[in-house]
Amino acid sequence: MATGQDLLRRGKDLPDHHAADEDPDRLHVAAGEAKKPRRAKRVASLDIFRGLTVAMMILVDGAGGEWPVIGHAPWNGCNLADFVMPFFLFIVGMAIPLSLKRIPNRLLAVRRVVVRTLKLLFWGIILQGGYSHAPNKLSYGVDMKHVRWCGILQRIALAYVVVALFEILTKDEKVADQPSTPCSIFKLYHWQWLLGACILVTYLLVIYETYVPDWEFTVHDTDSQDYGKVFTVACGTRGKLDPPCNAVGYIDRQVLGINHMYQHPAWKRSKACTNNSPHEGPFRKDAPAWCQAPFEPEGILSSISAILTTIIGVHYGHVLVHMKNHLNRLKLWIPMGLSLLIFGIILHFTHVIPLNKQLYSFSYVCVTAGAAAIVFSIFYFLVDILGLRTLFLPLEWIGMNAMLVFVMAAEGIFEGFLNGWYYESPNNTLVYWIQKHIFIKVWHSQRVGILLYIIFAQILFWALVAGILHQLGIYWKL
Repeated sequence: MATGQDLLRRGKDLPDHHAADEDPDRLHVAAGEAKKPRRAKRVASLDIFRGLTVAMMILVDGAGGEWPVIGHAPWNGCNLADFVMPFFLFIVGMAIPLSLKRIPNRLLAVRRVVVRTLKLLFWGIILQGGYSHAPNKLSYGVDMKHVRWCGILQRIALAYVVVALFEILTKDEKVADQPSTPCSIFKLYHWQWLLGACILVTYLLVIYETYVPDWEFTVHDTDSQDYGKVFTVACGTRGKLDPPCNAVGYIDRQVLGINHMYQHPAWKRSKACTNNSPHEGPFRKDAPAWCQAPFEPEGILSSISAILTTIIGVHYGHVLVHMKNHLNRLKLWIPMGLSLLIFGIILHFTHVIPLNKQLYSFSYVCVTAGAAAIVFSIFYFLVDILGLRTLFLPLEWIGMNAMLVFVMAAEGIFEGFLNGWYYESPNNTLVYWIQKHIFIKVWHSQRVGILLYIIFAQILFWALVAGILHQLGIYWKL
């Protein structure tokens, strides 16, 4: 039996059908399309990477409060949670050329991209716009004056529609006849890199040259002693990357409206706001007013910068489509990933551009996209070359039904349903009982108990559910 090293040495080719996959949420060619092609095999490593990303999201959302080291960094810095969004966008980018190459009709491809974008926007607003209060509150509905317009799926939708449409409109019909070398791939898709350069220049100009005036906000948190009060934040500056006076927040306040932004930003856990940092806690007596203000972590300018991550992912997808040799693929993927990672770290530690997820800074783009590239390359080597697929089956099942697991587990819809079953008091729910008696009491630790609950009762549970649905051929398609 040939070892992985043998396969690399020989440069064993993958059959062409192996390089086909879906886009963000297992996107299939719609039923009823004319001359529907035979469904291709999936790239197992990409499904596993997608599953890992969804599992990471469940983990950091559920256990981040008890383990702040894995939660979002309060401002500058990069914790485990800060890799989730870029990983999603990188995967979306990789899947675009793999999916669209099977739809030769441009008009049909454009229609498919637009419809899928609208679906992502719809579910994004429902799940994160404030309508759904799961899992902790047994209610639903939102005041239209306070709908949150941005969110995870909305950012994915923006990056997807921009990059996918650009891919369709600039694709050369004779690409398949071109030689597959590193230089040729960059040359064939130079328009995508030009788009990325334009986005980067625009982002840097806006964030460093936009004048940010003083602004005010009203405290809407009913639990705050300052509820209903109006505070003014002094800025009157430009080029700042601190929490209160950056161009990202200013543009969102002007375009979205301050009432339509995220009301619980991570900066509330910063040292300037609470003595419990990086944990949540009461505000310091000398905490600045902006600690109680909203901020949109998936806002307009930061989402434009996030398109860069998707463009990098598209390049990795192009390599997968055009190059059939394992070693040649890895020779392109790994050095590029390491270069991005190192460059981003240098930008951060030389204080040129700090790592910042909230602003989606350029150093953050480089570090997280580089990390995504390296993680995917490792999975590709282990799964598609060495054949260690069985080891990662739970993640692969999640990846094949990512939208279902995202909605039910990461967004807490299923847990919200379970919370509807309670004894005597809505605070004594079935979920609370499971956490307390099966996990926390056994380990005599709130932190360890919650962590194990998330791993076993959510991630592993939904992996098994996704595996059963996979065997039945049931998937949530967008």
